[in-house]
Amino acid sequence: MGGRTGPGTSVPPGGLPVKVTVDPSKCQGHARCFALCPEIFDVDDYGQSSVRSADDVPVELEERVRLAVSNCPEFAIAIVE
Repeated sequence: MGGRTGPGTSVPPGGLPVKVTVDPSKCQGHARCFALCPEIFDVDDYGQSSVRSADDVPVELEERVRLAVSNCPEFAIAIVE
């Protein structure tokens, strides 16, 4: 039997493939995500964030992506596992 995964569960980095999304309707251009993980996030001239690639987040960047998610004041970033 495997462990339970889904909302409200904690999976260690590298446990499952992770993708990240930015909701442009929520993003207010604080650019904290870009400051924390510029390898994954990009910002336009107005500070609006986007994800550089639709690929899975590399395992070595997962912790920084999760930090970016927790530091977004608008809750515009989501992790999809």
